[in-house]
Order: sequence, then structure tokens, then C-alpha cells
Amino acid sequence: MQITHAPALSGCVQVGIGWRHPHYAQVLQQQPSLDFLEVHSENFFARGGASLAVLEQGRSLYPISLHGVGLSLGSVAGLDPWHLDELDALVRRIDPVRVSDHASFARAAWGSAQTVHAADLLPLPFSDEALDTLCANVQRVQDRLQRPFMVENLSAYVQWRPVPGEKEWAEPEFLNALARRTGCQLLLDVNNIYVNALNARLQGDPQDPVAACCAWLDAIHPAAVGELHVAGHCEVHDAHGHIVIDDHGSRVCDAVWAVYRHAIRRFGAVPTLVEWDTDVPALDVLLNEAGLARQMAQAALQAELAYAA
Repeated sequence: MQITHAPALSGCVQVGIGWRHPHYAQVLQQQPSLDFLEVHSENFFARGGASLAVLEQGRSLYPISLHGVGLSLGSVAGLDPWHLDELDALVRRIDPVRVSDHASFARAAWGSAQTVHAADLLPLPFSDEALDTLCANVQRVQDRLQRPFMVENLSAYVQWRPVPGEKEWAEPEFLNALARRTGCQLLLDVNNIYVNALNARLQGDPQDPVAACCAWLDAIHPAAVGELHVAGHCEVHDAHGHIVIDDHGSRVCDAVWAVYRHAIRRFGAVPTLVEWDTDVPALDVLLNEAGLARQMAQAALQAELAYAA
């Protein structure tokens, strides 16, 4: 992939929301002003039934983004053929505007013959071997779907240590190499970057979390970025320790909005999704967050245009 063009600083940012079950009927009835809806691919793998019928109704009103959580793109056990078959069938039926999953693994060999799925997004080591595996699996998905695929950075709560003598990539360069080698795009989750920075600070990293996030974004090639996510997070402080969790269960905080504005200035008018998956609020709250994202993006674009002038 050749990085040859600057980000688009003009125009409006497309903003969408995660379309979850509590809001199915209300969105179809009210048809709020949104640029797209995002759904989790795996929830619609059944070849019929009420859920798929609702999704097709939504597709008649809005572009749909399919966001997966179960492909296990970084697994050395390879992709689950059934999962890829179902995703391919759903893509052909819905014709989504974007299709994505995570730079993570969940499938692994258990014993001598069985492959198990952890039902979680587990982090990858940033090693040459892991990069080769991720690239091969992403390329297989793209070959099957016959379209570019998007890969999201992860919020990680454990970290791999390199073996002696093994090269360890910085995460942005790891993702840049993935995009360059496969032609996929990157889905950058701003909240995930911030959560990782907060947890690094809890482990003794002296760097300001917002500054760390902005530096992380500055290391990403702009032409590789196809979508941004923003969401809420929570802090857990109990007898077991102190950790920040990407729970998608609250409004976007001021610090994440600050990092988001930096991302827009860096990458241009990139489609943006507001995620809210736990403690799902009234639709008006979610639409308000989408409106804030639109305002933040427009202000960031105008600031960058003024700076460039």
C-alpha cells in the first residue's frame, strides 16, 4: 500500500451509532439523522428470523457497518471456516459500507485435536510471527469477501513479553505494517488508545495519557485510517487492584474528546462511530453523543484548515 495522499480536511464527518436491540424499533420509527448504523456481525448470522428482518429494514434506511468480535484474526489456529462462511453470506445479503473486526485472537488449540474459542478479545504480541499470522488471516478474509477489510486496535489488560532476541514492534508500526502488507484499513478506537494509556500510567508510566495518545496517533499513516470509534470507559478499584475497563457504558469523557479532535486533525474527515454497549441509555442520549462527535469533528477540521492556511 502506497501512502501518497493527505487526509481530507474539507466536508462533513459521517457519524453513526451502534444500533443495539433496545433501539431497534425506535430507530426504524423515528429515522433520526444519522450517516450510518453499526451492528455486531455475529448477532445476524442466522439465515432468517426476526433479527435479520430488522437489519434488512435498517439497511433500507441507512448504510450499515458490520463490526465483528469473533473472527480471531491473530490466531495461529487459523480462521473458523464456519464463521467466515456466515460473515460472507451476511456481507452479500446486506452490502455493508464497511466490514471490520479486531487485531486480537480467541481461537487456540486445546489438547491434541480440539480448537476452542475463548469468547474474548485477547491481545497479540507485537512480534514478527504475530504480524505474519495476522496478515495471512486478514488477507484470507479479504480474498473471501472480495472487498477491503478494517482492523481495530485493542484495549489490552495483559501484555506479552518478547523472548530474548525477539524484535518487539511498537503498536502503531505493527498496525502500519499490517495495512501496508495487506491493503486493509485501520479502524482506530480512540477510547481503546486512551484506556491503554491510563492503565500504563497506573503501572508507572509518567507520560500524560492524552499526550501519549496523540503521539500514538501521530505514528499512524493517515492514508490507512478508514474509521474512528469513541466510547465511554470505567475504572475498577477494589481488593484485586486498580484497572480501567473499556466497557462502552457511559458518555465519552473530555479527555477522549480531546484525543478524538487530534485524530480528526491528523486523519481528516474520517467516519466516526459512537459505541454504547452496556447500560444502554435512551436513544436521545446516544443521539446527543453523536451530535457532539459531529461538532467536535467540524471544529477540529476548521482548526486544521486555519492552521494550514
